[in-house]
Amino acid sequence: MKYVREYRDEDLVRTAVDEIRKGITQPWVIMEICGGQTHSIVRYGLDQLLPSEIELVHGPGCPVCVTSLEIIDKALAIASRPEVIFTSYGDMLRVPGSGRDLFSVRARGGDVRVVYSPLDAVKIARENPEREVVFFAIGFETTAPANAMSVLQAQNLGLKNYSVLVAHVCVPPAIRAILGSPENRVQGFLAAGHVCAVMGYWEYTPLAEEFSVPIVVTGFEPLDIAQGILMTVKHLEAGKAVADNAYKRAVTYEGNKPAQKVIQRVFMDCDRKWRGIGIIPGSGWCLRPEYAAFDAENRFEVSDIQPEESPVCIAGLILQGLKKPLDCPAFGNPCSPEKPLGATMVSSEGACAAYYSYGRG
Repeated sequence: MKYVREYRDEDLVRTAVDEIRKGITQPWVIMEICGGQTHSIVRYGLDQLLPSEIELVHGPGCPVCVTSLEIIDKALAIASRPEVIFTSYGDMLRVPGSGRDLFSVRARGGDVRVVYSPLDAVKIARENPEREVVFFAIGFETTAPANAMSVLQAQNLGLKNYSVLVAHVCVPPAIRAILGSPENRVQGFLAAGHVCAVMGYWEYTPLAEEFSVPIVVTGFEPLDIAQGILMTVKHLEAGKAVADNAYKRAVTYEGNKPAQKVIQRVFMDCDRKWRGIGIIPGSGWCLRPEYAAFDAENRFEVSDIQPEESPVCIAGLILQGLKKPLDCPAFGNPCSPEKPLGATMVSSEGACAAYYSYGRG
């Protein structure tokens, strides 16, 4: 609780904002990559406290939001099979596919269960040897070590009825795609602290140098974010294109090496389609060939599902920082958390959900 109180201290936040105001001389566009940071910014009104020269735009750092429609529909097809126990984190159950979600599958008799760890899914597989148990392995680099460990544990236990539907995505290729776009407006980034706690921030140094932008690792409390913006603005004003760390209590440059080794043992780089954005080369992880027996996509032969996105939802533009939730004509009506058209409205880290929950617009 000490750190929670300290990093939500209003006076400390205002002091950081005042320092930003004193040091800024021109407009800057800064993107917070993580959806958790977006929610903190909107919840605590940080964007309204900041000087008008700073525009914050929201990035693709919500793993639920960027999980492609194809993967969601594959999950729905697998979960609908009578022999399957489909396990997932709870925030995936209401993400809409082409016409339904995992809650709908469960309402129609599908055995869909919420778990808090992939190791819980392994336990379910051990307890139900006559059933196929599938874990929905979504997320950025943060969740990858535990997902990889579940595959290794299932292998060590000799479980033939456990598999994972892998939808892992990685942050650095997404930053590269944003910066490489001819429509890009972003001049500085707040990197996601929990991702960097696992991976470190050594991958960001060449990106910062190549595209001449500062990238600052930032935490999630109001003071964390204010300090991250302050550090970013200082680098922008000084013309420094560097990767820096404003979240030193949790992040080192090298990151968690044992966790990285587990990831590298089980997963390998692959191209990945991001919802509303499209394919970003080398932006995902998939199972290595030696773990192909645990690949749910191949086991249940769902690789040929190719749905189409809603033409109304602009989530892809929001995730690229090109639009904001209030720019969407469907925001609030017909799109709401109760009846979402896109994942950015239903996810606990989605930008649209943040604007809706905290009364913006």
